[in-house]
Amino acid sequence: MKINKVAVFGVFTALALIFSYIELLIPFEFGIPGAKLGLANLVIILVLYKTDWKEALLLSVVRIILSGFIFGSLSGILYSLSGGLISLAVMALLKRTDKFSVIGVSMAGGVSHNMGQLFVAMLAVNTYAVSYYLPVLIIAGLITGTLIGIAAREILKRTTALMLR
Repeated sequence: MKINKVAVFGVFTALALIFSYIELLIPFEFGIPGAKLGLANLVIILVLYKTDWKEALLLSVVRIILSGFIFGSLSGILYSLSGGLISLAVMALLKRTDKFSVIGVSMAGGVSHNMGQLFVAMLAVNTYAVSYYLPVLIIAGLITGTLIGIAAREILKRTTALMLR
């Protein structure tokens, strides 16, 4: 059983990395440096809903570190980790309440991811001036969170097998 769990985790890690790479190839710009669609978050949401927050956390950290070293930089890893960890914490808490749909959880994840990255940007440049991006980042997080949430909802409807349990 443990071997199966490791193999499935490897598949999800590979899928998240593939989505990270595909996202690099898509010319999808919000006019904000670093703003992305968040395709890899689709895999994180699926694991969060099919297993629990611990597996989603491990997958998120592994994916961010690997994709950062393969496709990005150390600073990219720091920004992604800050956004990814805050986003996952928010999504796990909202999911636990059972008061939000997958789309709502994903939207909150998208917004909180952007907020986490904005906070790190403020620390990195040692100014609050970058906070003028906040309204645009909230809108971008809501839009991308909605799109990823719709995709996650449809995939979850069509999958019944427990993936990592």
